[in-house]
Amino acid sequence: MIVYEFPLNERVRTLLRIENLYQRTRYFKSKDGSQEHHVAILSLFEILDVAGRADLKSEIMQELERKKTQLDSLKDNPSVEQSKLAEIIGETEQAIAGLLATSGKTGQELRENEWLMAIRQRTAIPGGVCEFDLPSYHHWMHLSPEIRKRDLDQWLSPFEPMRNGVELILRLLRESGKTTQQRAEKGKFQQMLAGRLAQMLRLSLDDSYAHVPEVSANKYAINIRFATFGESQRKTSEEDIDFALTFCNL
Repeated sequence: MIVYEFPLNERVRTLLRIENLYQRTRYFKSKDGSQEHHVAILSLFEILDVAGRADLKSEIMQELERKKTQLDSLKDNPSVEQSKLAEIIGETEQAIAGLLATSGKTGQELRENEWLMAIRQRTAIPGGVCEFDLPSYHHWMHLSPEIRKRDLDQWLSPFEPMRNGVELILRLLRESGKTTQQRAEKGKFQQMLAGRLAQMLRLSLDDSYAHVPEVSANKYAINIRFATFGESQRKTSEEDIDFALTFCNL
């Protein structure tokens, strides 16, 4: 199965981008090769761009605090597993505390690192990090993998509280939905929302289908079109396509 996630507001769109960048950075950081570590640094700069928004940290904290209020209201509810509830509340409190402990603009330590910022500036130029452009970076790339990993861990550490908050919000968001089986007749599907709220759609599709879903939504309805995969994706499928659809909302 291939799972496609479609955010329905700008906040969730940003959280998904941050999550994707963290996952990519951690993956390449875990390798030993210098070229993999170069990709990790490029991804780190992308995190710096996305996570550096002045209001993003406060938005994540507001989302966590809103969720904690909802969870607190479920205490002593006999239909709720209290041990699991207490665990989630504890994780939420830790994520909020971690964000509260950070001060200033997220990633400011990196912005004040002249060496990293010089690399960042050169990466905007195609082929701009050749050894004759940045001899010190060329030297760093020849250090042992352990030293490079240590440096990458240090540069990523200012973003850890935000990463914890983002991953918790998205995990709870994904777990919130109820999945239904649907069929797109001749590659098209529409469903009226009828007042249903959703922040994200999850669409699961058997990987044997050579089609890619395209989603458009407004407050009244969602429309899904399955386009033929290939050089031109403008052609809508002529076959019926079965898929699983989940509405996610915190």
